[in-house]
Amino acid sequence: MLCAVSFNRYGRLYYLDPGEFRPQVGDRVLVPTDDGPEVAECVWAAQWVGEDTDGFPKLAGLAGDDDLRRDELLRRRKAEAKVAAKRLIRDHSLPMKVVAVDHVLGTDGDGDRTTIYFTAPHRVDFRSLVRDLGATLHCRVELRQLSARDSARVQGGIGSCGRDLCCATFLTDFEPVTIRMAKDQDLPLNPLRISGACGRLMCCLKYEHPLYQRFQESAPPVGSRVSSPEGDGRVVGHSVPRDSVTVRLEADGSRCSCSRASVCAPRQAHDQHYTP
Repeated sequence: MLCAVSFNRYGRLYYLDPGEFRPQVGDRVLVPTDDGPEVAECVWAAQWVGEDTDGFPKLAGLAGDDDLRRDELLRRRKAEAKVAAKRLIRDHSLPMKVVAVDHVLGTDGDGDRTTIYFTAPHRVDFRSLVRDLGATLHCRVELRQLSARDSARVQGGIGSCGRDLCCATFLTDFEPVTIRMAKDQDLPLNPLRISGACGRLMCCLKYEHPLYQRFQESAPPVGSRVSSPEGDGRVVGHSVPRDSVTVRLEADGSRCSCSRASVCAPRQAHDQHYTP
């Protein structure tokens, strides 16, 4: 069995093995983390799945009143730290933007710890800022600078496709994305069209690229003469998502869409002077 939880509304989903528990949608549950169990909301009730669940972490239990009070305290401390960090950054005139705040309550004699994640156009000397934050928040403070991609992952958002950002939902690692991938997919090389919310090339160019490579290896190139079920003609376009090619028929000049498998190999060399 599996269930899905989220630490923030519309945030990233985490899948867990419910074990002996059967949480329902809206229930508060305890999720094991490096800093101890944390409270999350169940957004997908426990149900049977057809996959092996041995590799998934197990639910620590259902949240009780003490757990909910602790979670409320953590949220309040995070909000206070975020406000204080923004104010002190402005006072120090530093080119920093606070992205997220994490707070860990002290245990076994250790004091509280606050981690502030930020972005900046370059490396920043924030030593004096850390001292002032520690004196204001009365706890140990750490500052960590995030890259543009990591910042988008932490903040989340909606992509140009209208769906939640891939990095904030299911992507676990960032793989290199190159402009060659956009060229192979016949996309306009306009940065506004092929860049994500982080300002870098969209991650989906990477995991869609192998589909275009396999298509181009076996599909006749644009401008080549082919034989199709509708008759002889010349290829004037490709549609990779549909696994088809567009052929302009020689008989009457009309166009037809044919599957890649139904189109024969080119009968002659590509016409260098052909313009589709």
